[in-house]
Amino acid sequence: MSVYVVETAKDLETATKDLEEAVKRNKFGVLHVHDLQKTLKEKGVDFPNACRILEVCSPQRAVQVLTGHMTLNLALPCRISVYREKGKTKIGMIRPTTLLALFPEAAELKSVADEVERETMRMIDEAK
Repeated sequence: MSVYVVETAKDLETATKDLEEAVKRNKFGVLHVHDLQKTLKEKGVDFPNACRILEVCSPQRAVQVLTGHMTLNLALPCRISVYREKGKTKIGMIRPTTLLALFPEAAELKSVADEVERETMRMIDEAK
């Protein structure tokens, strides 16, 4: 499966806070949190679903990946979303291995993508 999504009984605010803490515990950093609903409202669009998109990064891995394949900046940083859909709070991401598959010239980075995928899945599970 190309995405990893879990459902949580937590509200959006709590799940987002817990995810940020899990990211830090796993030695990644949160670069930015996008509030999609708020941003769209500021643009005059009434979007009914709350959605926070966290950009997360391991600086050491980013340097490792980008040193040999600068084009991979198009897939970085990792994005993990906390959102409401049909009355449920969900946390999910596109799997890093799926993103890497878009760059066949960087196939030797599969082990790095596997590691990042395990780590980001762990963060999501901890926040759940």
